[in-house]
Amino acid sequence: QVQLVESGGGLAQAGGSLRLSCAASGRTFSGYNMGWFRQVPGKEREFVAAISRGGDKIYYADSVKGRFTLSRDNAKKTVYLQMNSLNPEDTAVYSCAADWSPYSTVVVTSPDEYDYWGQGTQVTVSS
Repeated sequence: QVQLVESGGGLAQAGGSLRLSCAASGRTFSGYNMGWFRQVPGKEREFVAAISRGGDKIYYADSVKGRFTLSRDNAKKTVYLQMNSLNPEDTAVYSCAADWSPYSTVVVTSPDEYDYWGQGTQVTVSS
């Protein structure tokens, strides 16, 4: 089991940057693929990015590709989402999630496949 705590959200201007962190508890963090999702009221949760347990596979939604960078530090049990060139359409609650996959090389992008979720952090981008 793992507990996830996000931080780093807040208010940014269009064109600005924010860095989200997701700190995990537990001893088996390196067995989890990690993902970031975002959601705005009235809309479905949207995939943002995902990273394999070793960090060698990273996937991005088309809407953030080239602007966001996902990384992880297994020693610190933390995942980072660097968000650059933000625009108002990036405004949402961002949540990190963990998919227990100690033996699989597949990184999933569907929120239904993730086992554990953080509480989310609000990101607001003003124009």
